[in-house]
Amino acid sequence: MKKMGLDDLDRSLLAALRVDGRASTAELARQLEVSRATVTARIDRLVDAGVIVGFTVRTRDAAETVQAMTMVEVHGRNADYVIRQLRGLENVSELYSTNGQWDLIVRLHAGSLAELDQVLGFVRALDGVRRSETSIILSSVLR
Repeated sequence: MKKMGLDDLDRSLLAALRVDGRASTAELARQLEVSRATVTARIDRLVDAGVIVGFTVRTRDAAETVQAMTMVEVHGRNADYVIRQLRGLENVSELYSTNGQWDLIVRLHAGSLAELDQVLGFVRALDGVRRSETSIILSSVLR
C-alpha cells in the first residue's frame, strides 16, 4: 500500500461513495463538478493506494437487526481463547484487538433485544472475560 495524502476532492469523493457506493461515475462527476475521467482516475488511485479497501453491500436483513458494540477486558493471558470463542459466534460481525482500557471490541448483531441479551450473557460468561461494556447502535451517521 502506497502512502498518500488526501485532498478536498478525494475527501468529497469518499463522502459521496459512503452515501451511495453504487453511484455511477457520471453521477459522482455531476455531484463533484469534475469530469467522469477525473472520478475514475481518483477512484483507481484511492484503490491502488489502499485508501479504498473494498466495496460492500448492506442488506435489509442486517439493517433490521439489533446491533451493538461490546468492549471486553480480558483477564491475564486468555485473549487467544476469548478471540477463538468470539470468532465462532454467528452474532459477531466484527472483532478488533485494541489497546487502552479494553482489550477487544466486538460488533454484535441479533434479531431482537432478547437474543442480544443471550449473546451478551455468553460473552460475559467466557473464561477470561473480566468485564464488558455494551452500547446498542441506534443509527449510522457515517456510511
